[in-house]
Amino acid sequence: MKRFLLTAFLMMTCAAGAGGLSSLETFVRTVKTGQATFTQVVTSPAREGQAPRVKTSSGQFEFARPNRFRFDYAKPFVQTIVADGHTLWLHDVDLNQVTARKQAAVLDSTPAALIASAADVQALQADFVLADAPDKDGLQWVLATPKSKDGQLQSVRVGFRAAGEVARQTVMLEVLEILDNFGQRSVLTFKGFKVNPSLPASSFQFSTPKGADLIRQ
Repeated sequence: MKRFLLTAFLMMTCAAGAGGLSSLETFVRTVKTGQATFTQVVTSPAREGQAPRVKTSSGQFEFARPNRFRFDYAKPFVQTIVADGHTLWLHDVDLNQVTARKQAAVLDSTPAALIASAADVQALQADFVLADAPDKDGLQWVLATPKSKDGQLQSVRVGFRAAGEVARQTVMLEVLEILDNFGQRSVLTFKGFKVNPSLPASSFQFSTPKGADLIRQ
């Protein structure tokens, strides 16, 4: 009986340690660079008498912790978002326009901070209330709620897949679900996630293309 209770206790402890918050902590601590392809589905609230509007895009994502990441949207429109550690750049090819913002002023309470920018979980807890969410679809989930009520973000759910033994566990990013205060939901699904690939510094550098309009905000 004592052995059964001890075994049950150990199983419960291991299960608790394998939750979403634990996976987030392992991900932030051990995954310093990452690379994956992604598909993003944005669903806007339905208007009266109409079905919800759905838009799908895809591309490639890279990051180097802390504070550097890159989204290259390839379909249906070509766009690039680059955070170089100081400036957040957005290049819209169709508009031939580049928008530049000070990175520190816009990223702290964003989904990008959760998956790529923060140096540790303590930094995230300054801007988010973090909580375990129920396991679903074979993934471990974290619910992040911004502490600031001034932004447009309502909540973020992050889904991780853990593999290997606990002592040598590898945690991979698989899903990012974003809900804003207008009821719009954005779901990014990551495929082929590479843990700690060697990424050149040039991946996170950006130069305004010749002839493009540059707007600094």
